[in-house]
Amino acid sequence: MIINRSYIETKNNSFPVALNEIPVLEYGTFYDQVNELLNDTAKHSLAYFCLESSGRLKFYCCIADDNHSNISIFSHELKKEKPVIKSLTQINPQLHIFEREIHENHGVKFDGHPWLKPLRYSHDRSDKSQVMNNYPFYSIGGEELHEVGVGPIHAGVIEPGHFRFICNGEKVLHLEIQLGYQHRGIEKLYIDKNNSLQRCILSESIAGDTSVGHSLAHSQLIESLAGIEVSDSLQIERCIALEMERLAVNIGDTAALCGDVAYQLGQVVCEALRTTIINTTQLWCGNRFGKGLVRPGGSHFRLNEKVTEEILKILSDTGRRFCEITDLIYSLPSVLARFEDIGKVTEQQMLDIGAVGMASRTCGIERDIRKTHPFQYFRKYPVKTITLGTGDVYARAMLRNLEGRESVKIIRKLIEMWQLIEKVSEEPVYNYKLKPNSFGISVVEGWRGEICHTGITGNNGDLTHYKVTDPSMHNWMALALAVRNQEISDFPVCNKSFNLSYCGNDL
Repeated sequence: MIINRSYIETKNNSFPVALNEIPVLEYGTFYDQVNELLNDTAKHSLAYFCLESSGRLKFYCCIADDNHSNISIFSHELKKEKPVIKSLTQINPQLHIFEREIHENHGVKFDGHPWLKPLRYSHDRSDKSQVMNNYPFYSIGGEELHEVGVGPIHAGVIEPGHFRFICNGEKVLHLEIQLGYQHRGIEKLYIDKNNSLQRCILSESIAGDTSVGHSLAHSQLIESLAGIEVSDSLQIERCIALEMERLAVNIGDTAALCGDVAYQLGQVVCEALRTTIINTTQLWCGNRFGKGLVRPGGSHFRLNEKVTEEILKILSDTGRRFCEITDLIYSLPSVLARFEDIGKVTEQQMLDIGAVGMASRTCGIERDIRKTHPFQYFRKYPVKTITLGTGDVYARAMLRNLEGRESVKIIRKLIEMWQLIEKVSEEPVYNYKLKPNSFGISVVEGWRGEICHTGITGNNGDLTHYKVTDPSMHNWMALALAVRNQEISDFPVCNKSFNLSYCGNDL
């Protein structure tokens, strides 16, 4: 840990710091420091949030350095009464979503913010007069233009979200995405539910398709604040579970993309292959999505030879079949015609919005927490990061293919390592005591991208604030950019190529 004049710098993922060591800056200094740090394209904002304390608003900013595995943490304070500060979004657009969230929750006005609109319509939002029915959609005048609304109730059984298109004929000029239909109050429940098992279950429900990723981020955070160390064998098991989740989703998303371009063979084959992976996870822990598998300090479902034998057997068969079907998918002219040059997003656009994970890697940005800020056994087993450069539907589909194949290799190698090391019996720890007056941050590379959980403790070690940043929060704007100047009929395949989470945004 390094304490700089104006920020504290952690050298490790999941390393707690004392609250009184986090510099509190005057806002002008804070503003300049954020802009200076983010001027380096290797840095991006992990989290920027606000909480009320002693009649004042305390702001925390966490910026990751992808080149040096550092996380810079610093803060500033304001009086609670009608605060107005200069918006950072004007210079660094990636902060637009964080400032919108702070504005909605605490009433802070960011002067100069170009898009200061409600983010979630949370139950305890600052301005109750801002409701769904008066959402200020962007509009363009013109007799040749028309608007098309999709959702929040969709034709399929999916979560609610509204998409408002402004079109000139079939061409999309602008898309505005309005979310916030699910008022779950996830972050507040972490504080209200002062029960460690309930918090674990809550973590698994943040985004149902990322149960392992979010539960691992939570467990890492708790372990860091409680001073709990886990064995190499358990770390390997967690990494295997995370890669199983990544593999299953990548195969399932390939099926969905094939369905959107009417390639039924690719769809049904990949759907069946995904089932083999999630059924293997069910054999391991009793749940197809890995719920119940990851717990602070240990696990109720430790890996054993029977499970590893089944995993290797399924990987051999499913891995071969996935390679066969994807070789066919990405050689068919009818599929390629609907993937190539559709929904392109540039590298600069992705850097501007602070995109993370798979979405960023399809534009040549090597942003992968497994490599840049390694966690669990990835600290000892380096991961190969795959990037592509075209930023279109083809790149987002192909990356799923390539990362799926890579996950098969990673899981096999991790199992080999697991078989060679000493196994330690570790039961979950539910009666932990957290370090008082501390700030903890935990980052995990889920299949969509980085998952960031932060926690703050009070004088007695109880959690007083909990913050979750799902990768979808960074990436929803990428979908809006991808459909500009596209045919509106291209929206479904563009949307599916990102497969962002509604509930990951609507915390």
